[in-house]
Amino acid sequence: MAEQDTGQERTYDASPKRLSDARAKGDVPRSKELNTVLMLLASMLGLALLGGTGVRAYRQLTATQWNVQRSDIFSDQAIVISFMEFLLQALWISAPFLLLMFVAVFIGPLCMGGWVFATSSLKFNISKVNPLTGLKRMVGIQSLAELLKALMKVVLLGGVSVILLGVYRDDFLALALLPVDAAIDRMFALMFVVFVLLILTLGLVALVDVPFQRWSYAKKLRMTLQEIRQENKEQQGNPEVKAKARQLQQGYASSRALVDVPTADVIIVNPTHYSVALKYNEDQVAPTVVAKGLDLMALRIREIASEHDVPVFSAPPLARALYRHTEIGETIPSELYLAVAQVLAYVLQVKEASFTEQRRMVPPSDLPVPDSFKDQKDN
Repeated sequence: MAEQDTGQERTYDASPKRLSDARAKGDVPRSKELNTVLMLLASMLGLALLGGTGVRAYRQLTATQWNVQRSDIFSDQAIVISFMEFLLQALWISAPFLLLMFVAVFIGPLCMGGWVFATSSLKFNISKVNPLTGLKRMVGIQSLAELLKALMKVVLLGGVSVILLGVYRDDFLALALLPVDAAIDRMFALMFVVFVLLILTLGLVALVDVPFQRWSYAKKLRMTLQEIRQENKEQQGNPEVKAKARQLQQGYASSRALVDVPTADVIIVNPTHYSVALKYNEDQVAPTVVAKGLDLMALRIREIASEHDVPVFSAPPLARALYRHTEIGETIPSELYLAVAQVLAYVLQVKEASFTEQRRMVPPSDLPVPDSFKDQKDN
């Protein structure tokens, strides 16, 4: 198993980012054997559909070219024009077959790794012409696999060729005794059989090569644990830096939120450390946190509330729960609805009551704060 300089083994599958980066560089799995089989299939299809017609068209074209007028022989322009016409007509006859082969060229890569065009692969790389790098490639697993594939192809194709030569030798020799049109038809029939057998033979090699190329590609891109951690750090950012940025953002949000303290309906506090300003509108599902603060920020929120006659309600467990489980601009959690509702109801009653009635009113206690929202010291 290959190891990094750090001594860590590449035992983890490649991450989506690593696969994407490799693809951007043009590094995708490829199988030459699959490409060869698909090209032969396209050739066989082309010969079956266009072979006989194409050969007859070329015969007629050749016969026409040999029918030369005496005046054309002594004309330089006539010879050039005749040659250009012959070239264009020959290309036109072979165009369908060439188009079929052109399409076949792209099918193999699309089946393996998709179509990729990476300009980075066109850049000059000194390692590609480095003899030492070439020697390392010659003794690797990939080189050994290529050698085994080459031997397999030689054995299989050689064996099939010998068998075909023995079976169809008389048929090929008999072509010389047939009329031209019949010989053409018979030749294409024999070639079709030969193509099928050769394709089946190379197909066996491709069936071995395709899984091996995928496995080799996945193995090459495997990652160490350190590489995975480094990639996560690059994608998500350094946790310490993110925590500091989040702290600064929260501090900035809290400072901005002081502007909304005068609009709050109640400030729920722990008298010494926490302050949470809540605002509730009838068109809202639940009250919204418009400001919250700890220590000096909590004191500043209470001072602003006092300056603008915003009610302040002391409920330490509820204040701590709201501070830890809400963010500025968010509605309160559903688990705290009942406790906050009791506080808002009391504050509204106090606001509408007379001074004498206010002295007789008892603020709610033992507010229903779930245990999961409480600090250990609250339990």
